[in-house]
Amino acid sequence: MSKDAQVVLSLDKITKRFGGLVANDAISLTLHRGEVLALLGENGAGKTTLMNILFGHYVADEGVVRAFGRDLPPGNPKAALAAGIGMVHQHFTLCDNLTVLENIVLGTEGLFSLGRGRAAARARIEGLAVDFGLAVAPSARIGDLSVGERQRVEILKALYRDARILILDEPTAVLTPQEAEALFATLRLAVARGLSVIFISHKLHEVMGIADTCVVLRHGKVVGTVRACDSSRADLATLMVGAEMAQVAGDGARVAPGLGGPVRLRLAGVSAPGLRTVDFELRAGQITGLAGVSGNGQAALAELIGGVLRPSAGVLEVDGVAPAKWSPRSAIAAGVGRIPEDRHKTGTVADFSLYENAALETYASRFARAGVMDWAAVRAHANGIIGDYDVRCEGAAQRIRLLSGGNMQKLILGRVLEEGPGIIIANQPVRGLDIGAIAYVHGRLVAARDAGAAVLLISEDLDEVMGLSDVVHVISAGRLSPGFVRGAMDRAGLGLWMAGQGFSDAA
Repeated sequence: MSKDAQVVLSLDKITKRFGGLVANDAISLTLHRGEVLALLGENGAGKTTLMNILFGHYVADEGVVRAFGRDLPPGNPKAALAAGIGMVHQHFTLCDNLTVLENIVLGTEGLFSLGRGRAAARARIEGLAVDFGLAVAPSARIGDLSVGERQRVEILKALYRDARILILDEPTAVLTPQEAEALFATLRLAVARGLSVIFISHKLHEVMGIADTCVVLRHGKVVGTVRACDSSRADLATLMVGAEMAQVAGDGARVAPGLGGPVRLRLAGVSAPGLRTVDFELRAGQITGLAGVSGNGQAALAELIGGVLRPSAGVLEVDGVAPAKWSPRSAIAAGVGRIPEDRHKTGTVADFSLYENAALETYASRFARAGVMDWAAVRAHANGIIGDYDVRCEGAAQRIRLLSGGNMQKLILGRVLEEGPGIIIANQPVRGLDIGAIAYVHGRLVAARDAGAAVLLISEDLDEVMGLSDVVHVISAGRLSPGFVRGAMDRAGLGLWMAGQGFSDAA
């Protein structure tokens, strides 16, 4: 980026208050043509609020947003789109009952032109998908897509609208390392042609690899603006958390290996929708990692172990016994704890309070007597989790949808771990979390392992899988690889298995 590059976006002393909370405190930043600006900060630092103001979802109490030299009218997403600003949200804004093509063109056609030019739109979407390595079928229904595929549609939706400024909120959270690198390669080409990018990520190695400038927020204020080439991961982490911290697991660090003990769960020749003749074991005192490209059977395996899905063939055993009936209730009774993939959709009920969410899976067995809930016990249980797991909130009665992602995940983690499960399904446990929350969640999972739990870690972040797991499996098209003990397989080798190579029926 040239020092004399055109300023395409400026935020001047943006302030936003929610009651007594100052979410953004006189924040100023500048984005130039052909620049990648990384916006960093822990959950709750004010990043999302600031981007919602920029895109017109929120109205600032003070300050001005200018795009290409013109003031943007506050609270007007249409004006932001017209100015060439595209935003890819971390949490999806798609219509499940519409196709990929319909979601992407939604809002770009007039009422009386619906249906016209669909062939050209389809061709353009397919071209963008190839160029950006974001493979997805235009005719697919959104409700049938995996989490990773939905993220690709969000990115394509912004690119389809010819964005000149692109805001990417955790864009690689559901991409494999290979897919992320392909996206970065394309972004670099687009940036060289003049695209400007605001890149929000908690993966500091990605920030160092793609960003020109890093702006760090803490408690709603800018605490540092640095050139990426003049900084380091450690410097950025220190700015984000306000104190030096050890390198977190999942960003290169490795925890001490678990020894492994008795088999807690065994699958023998198990098939189910999305799974093909799986042989698999989870051992006490061991973290078993599952790596793979999104949509290859991870969700099916998690649902199977959690009791949501039943085997159509083969045998499932818990502690050497095959349950007569396998269901979510019997899985919980057998000591299976579940940290779900999507904390918003399946992990919590948005309009329930923290104490109601804390009792979602155990209200009948633990807090109800003769059909009457002991709400005092439920609140005491929730308050214990809030204190022990550092859930930052206004109290147990607060609606859970008002929490940051990290604090929501801490409540789910406490809900699961406080029951002392012998088997833990941790499905994408740190997706979208900041480095402090990642370290906290990883530490709790390792502690559970060391206490004797059998942990299944499902993640599309290969660094996380390799850093935490004692044994690693790869899943591809519903097939499961052999288990590789820590250090037996490098990233390249695991990547080949993720691509389907290594399986006996691979092409």
